[in-house]
Amino acid sequence: MPIDVLSANLASPALGFFALGVIATRMKSDLSFPEQAAKALSIYLLIAIGFKGGVQLRAEGISSSLALGIGAGLFLAVTLPLVAYLILRSFTPVSRIDAAAVAAHYGSVSVVTFVAATAFLSAMGESSEGFMITLLAAMEVPAILIGIYLARRGGGSTSNHRFMDTLTHGPIVLLIGAAVVGAATGEAGMAQLEGFLVTPFLGVLALFLLDMGIIAARRLGELRQAGLRLLAFGMVMPLIGGTAGVLLGTAIGLSVGGATLLAVLGASASYVAAPAAIREAVPEANPALSLGLALGVTFPFNLIVGIPLFYTAAQLLA
Repeated sequence: MPIDVLSANLASPALGFFALGVIATRMKSDLSFPEQAAKALSIYLLIAIGFKGGVQLRAEGISSSLALGIGAGLFLAVTLPLVAYLILRSFTPVSRIDAAAVAAHYGSVSVVTFVAATAFLSAMGESSEGFMITLLAAMEVPAILIGIYLARRGGGSTSNHRFMDTLTHGPIVLLIGAAVVGAATGEAGMAQLEGFLVTPFLGVLALFLLDMGIIAARRLGELRQAGLRLLAFGMVMPLIGGTAGVLLGTAIGLSVGGATLLAVLGASASYVAAPAAIREAVPEANPALSLGLALGVTFPFNLIVGIPLFYTAAQLLA
C-alpha cells in the first residue's frame, strides 16, 4: 500500500474523530452522543449518499455495466456468508448457530463503511459508478437469508420472521428513496441541494464517526472471552471479501472507484439490518459475538486499513 494513500487516510479528520471516540471510551470518559442526534446524523448521511448516487445513475443511464455490477454484488452476497461459515466452523470454537449468525453479518453490508469509503474516494479525487447504491441495497438481504437457513439447518429457530421485511428496513428505504429522488431531479436537483448535501458532508461524517468510535470501543469489551482465533477472523474475513470484490469489480470493467466500493461492500459486515433480522429469526444466537466482531474489529479495521488497501489494489489492477 503506497505510503501517501495510507497517510491521507490516517490524516483525515473523520478518522481522527473515530479515534477520539475510542480513546475517550477506553479512558472511562462520560462522553456520549444523544441518541436522537446520532440518528439525525445517520439520516443526513444516507440521504446525501443516496441522492448523489441517484444523480450519477441518471447521468450514466441503464447499461450492461449495471447488470454486471448487480450480478457481481449478488454473487458476493451469496458466496461470502458460506465462506465465513466454513471458516468459523473449521477454525474457531463457536457453535453452528453462532457461526451462522456471524456469517449472515459478514455476507451482508455496512452502510456506514460504504459512506466512509465514498468520502475517502472523494478526497482522492476518484469518482464511481452511480449504480453502486443499487448494489448496496441488493447485497443487504441474500446473506441474511443464507445465515438464517444455515442456523435452521443446524437445529436453529423455527421463527416465522418475514425475511423480506429487511427490504423495508429504514436505512435501505432511505437510501433507495433518496437515490430515486436524485435520479428524478438530476443535476438540477443537485444544484439546488449542493450547499446542504455536499459541502457539510465530511463534517457530519466526522461527528457520526465520533459516536461510532464510542460504540465500537464498548463492543470490544464483549470480545474478551472470544479468543484470538475469532478476533483474527474479524480481520481475515474482510480481506477475503475485499479481495474478491476488487477482483470482480476490475474483471467486469468498473472504474477504480467502483471496484474499490465493491471491495468495501464485500469486506464490510452489517451491524444494523443483520442484527435486527437475526435477533428475531435466530434468538438462540449470541449477539455479542456478531456485533462485537462487526463493530469492534471489522469496522475499525476497514476504516484504517481496508479502504486504502482496496483502493490501492484497484489502482494496480486497473
